[in-house]
Amino acid sequence: GRARCRTRGRDRRARRMKLALLACGACLAIATVPAIAMDGDSRAQPDAADAEPTWEFTVTAYPTVVRGGENFTSAIAAADRGALHLEARSNYESVGTRSFYAGWKFSGGDTLSWEITPILGVARGNLHATVPGVEWSLAWKNFDFYSESQYVRDRSAAREDSYIYSWNELGFSAAEWLRLGLAVQRTRAYGGDRDIQRGPFLQLTDGRVTLGGYWFNPGSSEQVFVGSIGVAF
Repeated sequence: GRARCRTRGRDRRARRMKLALLACGACLAIATVPAIAMDGDSRAQPDAADAEPTWEFTVTAYPTVVRGGENFTSAIAAADRGALHLEARSNYESVGTRSFYAGWKFSGGDTLSWEITPILGVARGNLHATVPGVEWSLAWKNFDFYSESQYVRDRSAAREDSYIYSWNELGFSAAEWLRLGLAVQRTRAYGGDRDIQRGPFLQLTDGRVTLGGYWFNPGSSEQVFVGSIGVAF
């Protein structure tokens, strides 16, 4: 009887030992799994702060020399945050006009990349208009094409005085700091008989600063030179 009791006692102690080991293993597993999951999440998930889009700003002045006309300077200030695009312009649609635009960017492509930004704005000053428009671009290797068009409907003038303004550039980047090409625009900012202006352009970039020049209607009596001085920050 004592032998069976000792045997049963050893069996009970062995079972208690196994249960204790199982309990310790379970506690260790429970404590370890969340730590592994958190470590995996920290590796898989980027920092939310790093994923936040940041503001980017550009300010560009366009001193304009009109042969036989009035010289002036126009300017554009742009702010971008992710897909949001904002613009403020001065003397752009016409001299003495200020305009403000908001738009949303869509982009894609790899070998041939593209971007399109529908915009809507208001103009005040010499023009009183609500101005819908679109800005879009294509890029392939060293070549690119940029275009912006907008419908200017001056509510203070007759409907026949409304028009479609357009600026277009076909460019080639000969180097990281050098871009050149052909520009064509349709505007009534200069007066005269020509709605369509065309000519070569050249841009030089050093860091955040870009200098350029556009020579419209070369060789004619209605030549226009548009300089550009831009800073990005």
